[in-house]
Amino acid sequence: MAKLEEENILLESEMQEPDFWNNQERAQKVSQKLKNNTDRISEYKSLKKQIEELELFAEMIREEDDESHMPELRKNISDVGVLLEDARIVALLSGEFDKNSAILSIHAGAGGTEAQDWADMLYRMYTRWIESRGYRLTVLDILPDTEAGIKSVTMLIEGENAYGYLKSEKGVHRLVRISPFDSSNRRHTSFASVDVTPEIEDDDDIEINESDIRVDTYRSSGAGGQHVNTTDSAIRITHIPTGVVVSCQNQRSQHSNRETAMRMLKSKLIEIRQMENKEKIEDIQGKYNQIAWGSQIRSYVFHPYSMVKDHRTNAETSNVQSVMDGNLDMFMNEYLKMKSLEQLGK
Repeated sequence: MAKLEEENILLESEMQEPDFWNNQERAQKVSQKLKNNTDRISEYKSLKKQIEELELFAEMIREEDDESHMPELRKNISDVGVLLEDARIVALLSGEFDKNSAILSIHAGAGGTEAQDWADMLYRMYTRWIESRGYRLTVLDILPDTEAGIKSVTMLIEGENAYGYLKSEKGVHRLVRISPFDSSNRRHTSFASVDVTPEIEDDDDIEINESDIRVDTYRSSGAGGQHVNTTDSAIRITHIPTGVVVSCQNQRSQHSNRETAMRMLKSKLIEIRQMENKEKIEDIQGKYNQIAWGSQIRSYVFHPYSMVKDHRTNAETSNVQSVMDGNLDMFMNEYLKMKSLEQLGK
């Protein structure tokens, strides 16, 4: 907490500068950071106080030798235990970009309508989780199918620790169910891939040569009104050396969509550079597929039984509907614990 309090002193000092509000974007970020730090400090102090009160309560019961208060003590210990576990999970978010906002993309696998419907179901699932966390959601690019579901969607999720939590979702997600599109009521298996990248802004360390990118414009296929749907304002950028492709269509302006797509590209290239332990983007070559098929991280089984199982942590639940309604914290928390243990083992 001392580190956060020191950081708050610097942030408050910056806010006192006469020209602080001249840069609205920077000012908002500093203000939000100060609020987040202050909230964490308050939570820590509150938790510490509750633990101290529990210790006094337990000491009182022992001294008075009065067992009648034990049920209340057990309940209070259980409640504080939940808060401690939540605080422990937040403490595991210690990666370089864990506190950042996140860019999440869903792509339907092979299988036409079945896979596109599954991608749409995942889109709904993550939207519910984002809403429950109080994060801000912006759809950057969406490609709906004329028959059912979506072929792909890319979202910006803004809020502290969004990437830290959502990075656990990166991989192939497998669905097993009786198909609503099959008149014979046969069981189908569908796949969709999820890619998650931290949003990184104003990174001067990343330079992208214009000769290394191909920019394509196309007509928006998502919502946005008549203007968006009748002009080629959507942007697709391909980074030729790596094969990374990003696209954006949520703004009416082609220029705004290009700026957003370039930020997305920089974020993805920084992630790849880290994976490859490269100092420069120019050192990275080769095609980068978002997800390697055949290595699903999680299975969602609707039939012949109900189960959602994460194949990395073995966390599972039989309440499939709850998961599809956005209750993903168990899977995310178990992933963070697993990664923490892996780091300790190195």
